[in-house]
Amino acid sequence: MNSTVNVEKIIIADDHPLFRSALVQALKSIMSEVTFLEAANISELEQVLIKNTDADLLLMDLHMPGANGFVGLTHIIKNYSQLPVMMISANEDLEIAASAQHYGALGFIPKSASISEISEAIEKILMGELCFPAGMVTHHLNSENELECLINKIAELTPKQLEVFNLLSVGLLNKQIAWEQQVTEATVKAHVTAIMRKLNVNNRTQIVLIANKVKVDENYGKSSDEV
Repeated sequence: MNSTVNVEKIIIADDHPLFRSALVQALKSIMSEVTFLEAANISELEQVLIKNTDADLLLMDLHMPGANGFVGLTHIIKNYSQLPVMMISANEDLEIAASAQHYGALGFIPKSASISEISEAIEKILMGELCFPAGMVTHHLNSENELECLINKIAELTPKQLEVFNLLSVGLLNKQIAWEQQVTEATVKAHVTAIMRKLNVNNRTQIVLIANKVKVDENYGKSSDEV
């Protein structure tokens, strides 16, 4: 890596521990002075970010638990606007890459990329450049687009509300959510009420429907032979 690039902390957020470990070890061989921090889901990522506001870069998996498509990216961009984010994904579809740029990522790189390609992408972003796949066509989503409106609304939830939203989206009951979060059912009910108010819905079923709408299919853009 170019010695003129001053980088101390990089966060790698991905739910696959083997991939995280392999990526950290490979990057350490090139960036020996860098501290690498890890997160397996959006909740863990929030905790890492709170404790490391001086992080230089976030490498974030598109399909990490709690990310809900581009909601996680949008949430991070809104709350940690000083942090450069590069999306990393097994999905190499150019439309996905274009959407990542639209929602605030400064780069997008496939997991199939070599370590040298990933390190070069990191260097470009840290030097203030964008790094997206060749051939990608930048597109601008309509601000009145229903999907974009939903993503922006969910991204406005507080970290705790986002956690509850994610647990609601997989069908957990208030009692189960309370156990998961180590809080009272009354606290969960208060979060659910706030979520429904912010998303302008009337019940839990509508929350689940919204969660399903904003998810990005992991097989998007792949042929039937690849799936």
